[in-house]
Amino acid sequence: MRILFTVPYVPNLVRTRPYNLIRHLAARGHEITLLTVWSNEQERADLEPLQKICHKVEAVHVPTWRSLMNCLTVLPGKRPFQSVFSWHEKLVSNYNGTSPFDVAHVEHLRGSKYGLYLKDHTNLPVIWDSVDCISHLFEQAAAKSGSTMGRLRSKMELGRTQYYEGWLLDKFDHVLVTSSQDKKGLLDLKSPTVQASPISVLHNGVDFKDFEIDNTLEREDDTIVISGKMSYHANVSMVKFLMDDIMPLVWQKRPQVKVWIVGKDPAAEIQAWDEHPCVTVTGTVPEIRPYLQKATCAVTPITYGAGIQNKVLEAMACGTPVVTTSKAVAAIDVTSGNELMIADSAENFAEAICQLLSDREQQTRIGQAGRDYVEYHHHWNNIVANLEQIYQASIEKSPAFFSHETQS
Repeated sequence: MRILFTVPYVPNLVRTRPYNLIRHLAARGHEITLLTVWSNEQERADLEPLQKICHKVEAVHVPTWRSLMNCLTVLPGKRPFQSVFSWHEKLVSNYNGTSPFDVAHVEHLRGSKYGLYLKDHTNLPVIWDSVDCISHLFEQAAAKSGSTMGRLRSKMELGRTQYYEGWLLDKFDHVLVTSSQDKKGLLDLKSPTVQASPISVLHNGVDFKDFEIDNTLEREDDTIVISGKMSYHANVSMVKFLMDDIMPLVWQKRPQVKVWIVGKDPAAEIQAWDEHPCVTVTGTVPEIRPYLQKATCAVTPITYGAGIQNKVLEAMACGTPVVTTSKAVAAIDVTSGNELMIADSAENFAEAICQLLSDREQQTRIGQAGRDYVEYHHHWNNIVANLEQIYQASIEKSPAFFSHETQS
């Protein structure tokens, strides 16, 4: 297939969903033309590996000032700032009329305006990958974000996002989300008079070439790792919960326990923990895998979020036992004590950490069960095979396909 793949930010190893969908689609023989926007030099540098994977990469610079100006244009109306944040007409202005592509794939609410343009100006079937129900995420952030500014921003955007996500549901040929919870969240926003487009759950995956177990690395005793983009509001709240509420209880019982906080752009309140003798804040690292494979266990005390947490899947893929909250694994079918350990209160979470750190047999058993689960349910090859079927079904339903069949 010839796929026009639009992402409103540069795919990379951190933005793992579009990066791996593109990479595995290309590996399976599909021709990918990537449309994307970049806002800084790091994102511009991230384009280089994509040019080796894709048939063609078209990228437009959208600096922060332009994103802010875009947001001002929708301030008087109902549309959310997210819907125009990454917009630049130059990216799609050349795509009009009959297209040489078979299907268009557009990611995220930030990319939805590009999808609407392609629906209006080309004959392509357009797949919108919503990824998460952003309204559900903002609803939680408005109540639980550790940042006052974050709560205010989410409250201001929530009503707009609820309206707009519901409005978008019949505008595309197919809609994708990462979990059944996000599918329900979107359908709850639908007007009773609207017939929504087909919505499919397309899970996130793990590339097992990137997260193979390395038996040459020895795990360090009494070491826990927490990972993610450390400027993201949900991750900041996660680290705050760990360090303020959970770790004091752990250190009462096991004062030698070390914490590795691994991820790019740590917020100032996270960076401050680097002064603690038992805490390391790494900032950006070349690879997350060595930290996951050397730690005794990984922790993800998520207090709010949406979709499937990649950080949980990646740790499980490394054979690292995970302690997490029920919120973080609501989208996957796992049992506490089998594939991982689940605890929600600070007291129960601290107890689970201490129990795991003191029991090597349990570490090995849960780590292996977690690895087996992810390999069976979240292998990118299987996920991309499902995506191919969705593409094909949308192509066969499109007017362009019927026109071609008639001419044949």
